[in-house]
Amino acid sequence: MFIYGLMLVIASAFAHATWNMFAKRSIHKESFLFCLHGLAAILFMPFFIHDIYVMEWTWPTGLLLLSSLFLQGIYLWLVSKAYQYGDLSKVYPMMRGTAALIVPIVSVFMYSESLSLVGWIGWGFIVGGLFALSGMFSSKEPRDRRWWLTLAVTTSVGLCTAGYTLTDKTVVEFFSPLGLIQISNFGALLFLAPSIVRTKQLRQEWRVNWRTIVLGTILSPGSYLLFLYAMTLAPLAHLAPIREFSIVIGTLLGIFVLKEQQGRTRIVTSAVVAAGMALISIWG
Repeated sequence: MFIYGLMLVIASAFAHATWNMFAKRSIHKESFLFCLHGLAAILFMPFFIHDIYVMEWTWPTGLLLLSSLFLQGIYLWLVSKAYQYGDLSKVYPMMRGTAALIVPIVSVFMYSESLSLVGWIGWGFIVGGLFALSGMFSSKEPRDRRWWLTLAVTTSVGLCTAGYTLTDKTVVEFFSPLGLIQISNFGALLFLAPSIVRTKQLRQEWRVNWRTIVLGTILSPGSYLLFLYAMTLAPLAHLAPIREFSIVIGTLLGIFVLKEQQGRTRIVTSAVVAAGMALISIWG
């Protein structure tokens, strides 16, 4: 059973990195993500309606759902901006790693959790890897407006990811994962809509990239659902670190498919970030 769970997690990592590559390759990032989540919203609407019907409504549960919607919407809007400013092989590991950098610290104070010595070493790997990816250690990296924008947006993506991760930890106690994916879809449509109306590139994006939009509609929620199913087949402590292999996959896709530069450096630093996340997940 563990082998089947392992295969599902590896598939989940590939799916997550692949739909992010599709978003990076798109013409207009906001239009691409709007189309993707628009199609997904149609698919997941029955699950959302069911959850809304059976859940017990209170002010706290309503506020938690709105918080998740808001954080997911801002997150996806920021993802569209991040891929306008930076390469996939740089931006993707920074977005994924920043959340892993923040969540353990918040968990220590919010949920009275703790990190072992190995866990703090893993956290240090993440910090060092992210600084290296940002170019902060490199004298060749220009500190221009684009560099600062990339750093600000990827950090903000990490903050949003940490925010909705911590929020959804409570939401899944009264809402199903399938319904929660629909909350994400609603957030995306709400926060991406202003750009869609302003730029009017939705039709062009669909005409050029409808195939990858349809694939992304399957891969984006599918990556999460594959991981959820894998957790029923094997221990989470063994599977969670493997999922972070998506960082390395995303870096490799950026270098070998999108032909981005600084390949060796970015592969090494993304592997360091993934190793740090693995240390926290297994021994943290």
